[in-house]
Amino acid sequence: MSEKIALITGGSRGLGQNAALKLAEKGIDIILTWHSKEQEAQAVVTKIQALGARAVALQLDVGDSSSFDAFAGRVRETLQKVWQRDSFDYLFNNAGTGLYTPFADTTEAQFDHLVNVHFKGPFFLTQKLLPLITDGGRILNVSSGLACFTLPGSGAYAAVKGAMEVLTRYQAKELGARGIAVNILAPGAIETDFGGGRVRDDAAMNAAIAAQTALGRVGLPDDIGNAVAALLSEECRWVNGQRIEASGGMFL
Repeated sequence: MSEKIALITGGSRGLGQNAALKLAEKGIDIILTWHSKEQEAQAVVTKIQALGARAVALQLDVGDSSSFDAFAGRVRETLQKVWQRDSFDYLFNNAGTGLYTPFADTTEAQFDHLVNVHFKGPFFLTQKLLPLITDGGRILNVSSGLACFTLPGSGAYAAVKGAMEVLTRYQAKELGARGIAVNILAPGAIETDFGGGRVRDDAAMNAAIAAQTALGRVGLPDDIGNAVAALLSEECRWVNGQRIEASGGMFL
């Protein structure tokens, strides 16, 4: 069986790191990107190598689409140097930041940042990387439970995630001729450092979310990492153009 390679944006921390490790456990090699924390990224590379997989960390600002041509060039060079290949198999558009501001108070700068990181970035990065994605490969985007249920203060963030859900269906339709399946994973509230670690560190918030979740607790990074690994597995080959929520059953 030929080795598989996954490119994960925002793989130096949080859910991206967890997904990288879960994929590495299954023998999948990793190219992960980091924005500003190179040491953390290299620590993840070391963990992946300890699992027996190969890994490389590359710098990328997903919010700066003008850098994508150069980044695609670095990916191409890395594939040739490390793997003697000219393509990779899985793209996981994971990188992102949160915003918790009421609609009436959201600034244009905040809005533009969210659009650049969560919608324009994944849109054009995927476009630039298409020539490097293997025919029959897989793309997995990231949404949020907030695109389905409504919590005040998350309007701008949820709206760009909603845009990604629509885009995912179009990508699945238009890339189907190359055998590329495209899905979008929508995590619920997860205990990570995302959004300043509020779900993890605020006991009252954690308890309130758990009370609204059918399985009675807040999500853990492994819950999402395992879902990513499952969706990119051959067993889920026929799942395409879908929004999959991994929230433990929030607000059912």
